Amino acid sequence: MKQKLSILIPAYNEEDTIPDILNVLKDLDLGLQLEKEIIIVDDCSTDSTRLLIDQFIKENSSLEIHVFHQKANQGKGAALHKAIEICTGEIAVIQDADLEYDPEEYINLLRPILKGKADVVYGSRFMGGHAHRILFFWHSGNKFLTNLSNAFTNLNLTDMETCYKMFRTDILKSLDLKEKRFGFEPEVTAKVSRIPNIRIYEVGISYYGRTYDEGKKINWKDGMRALWCVFKYNTFAR
Repeated sequence: MKQKLSILIPAYNEEDTIPDILNVLKDLDLGLQLEKEIIIVDDCSTDSTRLLIDQFIKENSSLEIHVFHQKANQGKGAALHKAIEICTGEIAVIQDADLEYDPEEYINLLRPILKGKADVVYGSRFMGGHAHRILFFWHSGNKFLTNLSNAFTNLNLTDMETCYKMFRTDILKSLDLKEKRFGFEPEVTAKVSRIPNIRIYEVGISYYGRTYDEGKKINWKDGMRALWCVFKYNTFAR
């Protein structure tokens, strides 16, 4: 029986990129005996994101693709909570609704899981010889948060804040996740790290980052929230 990969896409005001990422995923051939389903949660977009998603689904009825439209904007974490709830694959990966990350590299995250070596795989933008765009301040903040998180979790991750996180879905669904916005990353890392005998791997990936002018949404307030969440979910909210 084939295993299925669930691709979880939170989307908010991504009219410029959502058709491109969906077309990339439509044509994606991993070269494996692996089915795929696409789960999109539109976080109450105010641009044409919803219209473009619905149009794509209508034009690609043969794809296994499911969409949920939030009634109010709640944040990336809340959108992921809904995507996790409704996905049906044995393996799940988080995919932002833009082209900062390359789905062709799913294969690198999949290998340790399909070989039975890993339960969770993070895609690191700071490992190996892969291309990544330099956005100095944001990356420096990311490395600080990663090192702080590692001090609590006793992991040696290089990129805790990466979008590309792949999980055995039963593990992901077992987590009681609370953070509705960008605190999702430190929260899920803290909670996964406490699962007995969990096997966490990290592989190098490419990164084609956006500037704020190009549509990036995370800002210093989200960084402060992530800092708070590192402390919260590794200490008194354990």
